[in-house]
Amino acid sequence: MAGTSCSSKMRPLTFTALFFALFTMGSSTAHVPLLLWSSERLPPLASPAAGHITSNDQLAAYLTSVFSSGSDTVLLFLQDKLSKEDFTVFGGVFGNKQDSAFHNLEAALQSSSSSVTLSALEWLGSSAILALLQEKLGVSPLLVDPETLSHLSIDASVNNLLLISLPYCNSLHKSCKEVLHGNDEVIGKVLSTVKAKNVPYIAIYTGLQPSRVISDMSESNQPAGRSLLQAVVSDVPPPIMFSVSGNPCIMLWAKNLNVSVSGTSSWTDLGTQTPTMTGSQCNVSNSVLVLNYASGFTLSFFMSQQFYPGSARNWFTLDLVQLQSGGQTASFIGSRGIYAPVEYSFHCQSVSSFQEPLLVQNATSTSQNTSQWMLNFVDFQIQGFNLKNGTNFSYASDCSGFFTAGIWMGLVTTFIMLLILVYGLHMITHLTTMDRFDDPKGPMISVPQMD
Repeated sequence: MAGTSCSSKMRPLTFTALFFALFTMGSSTAHVPLLLWSSERLPPLASPAAGHITSNDQLAAYLTSVFSSGSDTVLLFLQDKLSKEDFTVFGGVFGNKQDSAFHNLEAALQSSSSSVTLSALEWLGSSAILALLQEKLGVSPLLVDPETLSHLSIDASVNNLLLISLPYCNSLHKSCKEVLHGNDEVIGKVLSTVKAKNVPYIAIYTGLQPSRVISDMSESNQPAGRSLLQAVVSDVPPPIMFSVSGNPCIMLWAKNLNVSVSGTSSWTDLGTQTPTMTGSQCNVSNSVLVLNYASGFTLSFFMSQQFYPGSARNWFTLDLVQLQSGGQTASFIGSRGIYAPVEYSFHCQSVSSFQEPLLVQNATSTSQNTSQWMLNFVDFQIQGFNLKNGTNFSYASDCSGFFTAGIWMGLVTTFIMLLILVYGLHMITHLTTMDRFDDPKGPMISVPQMD
């Protein structure tokens, strides 16, 4: 396979050589780099050909030989964006190792039993690499962070796909190098935790999309004429899970976690960012999930459970949702229907603080500056207690009742039509014939005629 390199034991200058190889790599096709290393020996790989872009089919063929044991633990470090320029600009390649943002990554590559470098992997979409790994391993990804992983029990006898999502710099960050350095620290902590557990692993570091999209795409590469629409696999993020002593106790998933601090004119989707869960806690009666985002937002979910004699069972409720930003806090009370039996999870297609809100802003604890803050969670599901399955939600109690608006309209229309039918049948069954007629044998009326 071209566009790759493999070594059984990387020498100290290998990572620097990788930077120069990435720097000299050029193509008009969008691609991302991929680094793969393992605590055990990887299958050999052919030497690269200059300028070649590795296709996903070539990567899939190689991964088939890598994941052949049936008991592989894969650590997927998936960064929001990544390009070869990130290594050449922030890698400190000109002998200045103190200036590098990838200290832990360099050390991992140099100390690994073997490693593989794909300097340019064909980019087909943000879900391509994750979908490929799911297909090869036959398991769903589990989103973890260093804090969660330290308490998680890993069964090395089966396939495991642990997803560590890493952010990328944006307009809110002062320095891309600081963000990449923070990601490198996360990589170092995760690898240290896995090594401490004595679990053999295969690590992959790549990006969801290129950080620098090539603009001068060749027109000859564009398809001519008509083409059929292709089914695109949606990029479905794994649920957020908080564990205590290796036991999962809170899970949350949403297609979108939209927040706004300036009315409906500006929305921020926190679901596309990777949070830390510092401050989260759970016990038998109360659970708190705290999501801290690098963009400056903190989203907190407060849940409780108690026994209700009327139903003779325990129910859990989402009592409060707090949004913090810029040192200010807005509180939203779950006053309408955010509850479920304690053995179930809660699901709702839309949980918002406006337009039939399930979350009502607490006016007593809201300042004038936060009165316009709003929340809008799409396809929202949460469970704060009795997570027996570990990686999956329990049966969902949906916020939509059985008698929806459409069902009510159908029932009312049917009832009106039934009334008309019954009235018509009633009129038909009560039709009677006349029992008296005029006597045709009676005297005829004569009318005299005048000449």
